[in-house]
Amino acid sequence: QPAPGSVPSPEQQQVLCSQLEKIHTLFRRQLGIPLLDMEASYAEYEEWSEEPIPEATIKNYKKALQQLEKCKPYEEALLGAETPKLAEYQAYIDFEMKAGDPARIQLIYERALAENCLVPDLWARYNQYLDRQLKVKELVLSAHDRAVRNCPWTVGLWIRYLLAMERHRVDHSSISEMFEKALNAGFIQATDYVEIWQAYLDYLRRRVDFTQDSSKELEELRSAFARAVEYLKQEVEERFSESGDPSCTIMQNWARVEARLCNNMQKARELWDNIMTKGNAKYANMWLEYYNLERAHGDTQHCRKALHRAVQCTSDYPEHVCEVLLTLERIEGTLEDWDAAVQKTENRLARVNEQRAKAAEKEAALAKQEEEKAEQRKQARAEKKASKKAKKARSGDKRKAEDEDEGEWGQEEGKNKLPSKRHKGEGDGVLPEEDMEVETGLFGRSAPEKPDGPANPKEKASTSRKDVPKVFHDSSKDKVTVFVSNLSYTMAEPEARLRELFGSCGEVAEIRPVFSNKGTFRGYCYVQFQQEESALRALALDRTAVEGRPMFVSPCVDKNKNPDFKVFRYSTTLEKHKLFISGLPFSCTKEELEEVCKAHGNVKDIRLVTNRAGKPKGLAYVEYENEAQASQAVLKMDGLTVKDHVIKVMISNPPVRRLPEASRAPAPAPRQLFGARGKGRTQLSMMPRALQRQSNPVAKAENGMVQNSPATSSEPPAEPKKMSNADFAKMLLKK
Repeated sequence: QPAPGSVPSPEQQQVLCSQLEKIHTLFRRQLGIPLLDMEASYAEYEEWSEEPIPEATIKNYKKALQQLEKCKPYEEALLGAETPKLAEYQAYIDFEMKAGDPARIQLIYERALAENCLVPDLWARYNQYLDRQLKVKELVLSAHDRAVRNCPWTVGLWIRYLLAMERHRVDHSSISEMFEKALNAGFIQATDYVEIWQAYLDYLRRRVDFTQDSSKELEELRSAFARAVEYLKQEVEERFSESGDPSCTIMQNWARVEARLCNNMQKARELWDNIMTKGNAKYANMWLEYYNLERAHGDTQHCRKALHRAVQCTSDYPEHVCEVLLTLERIEGTLEDWDAAVQKTENRLARVNEQRAKAAEKEAALAKQEEEKAEQRKQARAEKKASKKAKKARSGDKRKAEDEDEGEWGQEEGKNKLPSKRHKGEGDGVLPEEDMEVETGLFGRSAPEKPDGPANPKEKASTSRKDVPKVFHDSSKDKVTVFVSNLSYTMAEPEARLRELFGSCGEVAEIRPVFSNKGTFRGYCYVQFQQEESALRALALDRTAVEGRPMFVSPCVDKNKNPDFKVFRYSTTLEKHKLFISGLPFSCTKEELEEVCKAHGNVKDIRLVTNRAGKPKGLAYVEYENEAQASQAVLKMDGLTVKDHVIKVMISNPPVRRLPEASRAPAPAPRQLFGARGKGRTQLSMMPRALQRQSNPVAKAENGMVQNSPATSSEPPAEPKKMSNADFAKMLLKK
């Protein structure tokens, strides 16, 4: 830099001009890109530049300013949103995709992934865009590699990575190494392993030149097929208790390759025999798939043999298989073949129809038996109710007769006699009305007026309900009726309360609360609407809190006619977008849990699990918009501390409900164990303890548990040997 007041040399002037040009270039570049506060940058450039701003720069600045106005709403939405901002980023990506600028699309995807690197769907969309639009090898493979590093549990990302490597001519050893990494990624479903194996086998198949009889690539393909079958049978089945490939799709593809590309029908038949031995012989579609393969690449003899076996083994659609066999013989068979096919199909269909008839009869008998049992239970309840009424009527008549007798014989005596001293416990400390009259007369007070009815309003209401005639439920109106249960027994005026609750669903025709014989509310009722749509809308009120308890609302279904009907509104299968959280404090509210969960995605619904009384159980289900957000929440929230409680978070996958061993009814004991007269009311032994002997001594196990020996557990105890008086005397002398 020249000294002040001195004239710069030509070299210094050249350096100074180049620096000024760089500054001009930086300003022009910045003004040509849509950035926030562009106006301030333009004013600064205008103030700094000694020369007027070029027209081209002004034109680019205005164009960038217009583009900024379009992007500004999305940028402001991102600034105001909370992490992870997935919905805002998705809207911004859709906007840029419509604009079509590859650089800006790549930029917005990278910004979104910087904050949502654990979202598999976002990686999948980005990689798909790169594969189809940019197709730059280094960029594409780098993005795929980052995707599987961040979301290794998603099989779709690994499959896209293998396809991208093959598409960009990566060497075979690198692709095989990447496939081995995928196998060790730890997928969450058995079917994921089937998909990754199928993708790798497709790649190996594309490498084979089938014009040659044998090659290194073909042998590698066959060994890979064999390894895949063995891997699913051992590794996957051991981990998930299923292979993930019940239809043997990998073996089917292997058989197709052998038959169509290698012309090796013998190997294809061996594979299909193996497929049928894995429980697929009862399905018609499996036999027809094998038949089509034989039809295309085999011979008529093996086609006929396959269809005869199919007729014998198929249990789901035997008619279809029989029709295919008859069609084959009609076109290509001899008269003997036709006769044999007709006879076989007729015998098989007759046997199938007989089995179906027996099954229908059995089902009808069971249904009739259930109806008879229901009728018997109904009749028994009616008889029991009638006997109670009769007993109550007899006791009332008896009490009335006693009162009349007391009035006749004790009237004169009661006029001059003071009340006798009452013992503690008689009448719970409340004097009879006659005694109360005498007592008040002694002290100069007037006797209280006798109330006309019960003093307690609840007793009064229950007394009035006893006289209300019972209305039986009309099953023909089940479609417009809902069943409401788990209500509080102490609910006052349940009919008015429920009419207020269900009035928003539609016009209520009738509400029938159910009361006991004493007139108390039993906690459930029937709500009948005028229209079926109103009843369907009422089901949405299920689990609504009413007086501190969750109200259950379910369709009105006759359990006697539909014994298998279950009302459970929530899924009992794997839901990848829903989380199951345990270990929550009982004081945790829905709002507090939502504050914790919404930091990892958009929460659609939260359900706190409670008991029938509405008390929390420390469990919750949280539903996100998609699988990606749920996966991210599991990684971030599992082991988190909420109000001094460490919570556990996992993908919702309820276990299969099975009847526990302890709840199964024990087998009835043999009658001879209890003697000829059966089991008595008391199990007291009449033999002195000193003379008792254990026929089978039992050993005391750890923790106080008693372990039976194999003999005692499987065989009934041996009958004790009869003893004489001399034997008893010897036992006493030994003492």
